[in-house]
Amino acid sequence: MIATAITIIAVFALALQLGGMIFFAAVVAPLVFTKLPASEAGRFIRAVFPVYYIYVLVTSVIAALALATQWEGAVMAIVALLTIWLRQGLMPRINTLSDAARSGDVVAQRRFDAAHRMSVALNVVQIIVTGVVLARVAA
Repeated sequence: MIATAITIIAVFALALQLGGMIFFAAVVAPLVFTKLPASEAGRFIRAVFPVYYIYVLVTSVIAALALATQWEGAVMAIVALLTIWLRQGLMPRINTLSDAARSGDVVAQRRFDAAHRMSVALNVVQIIVTGVVLARVAA
């Protein structure tokens, strides 16, 4: 009975995480940059990303705790740790580089592009990992 409840909690957390991440990447981000002027889009995204990362962190931690006795729990703990680094390390760096690039700094633009590509790639990896863990736990 308890094992079933814990599995349900894990599946729920993983489904929320996966759905939220896909919705953000496929709907929110594209809409922001196509419907808002660039200056407003940038401010909005800067306001949303910290909340997005907290959402991913909380759902990852819940899943990791619920799956603590399985290897999937360790995988979700890694996703949570990566999320902390993305939020506290890479995101501020991207924001600083973006500001410098907007001021005309060509080197900052190249570094921003590379850091942004890294954040997108790591987000895709997190989505894939969460999907795989969800499929395994829900099976």
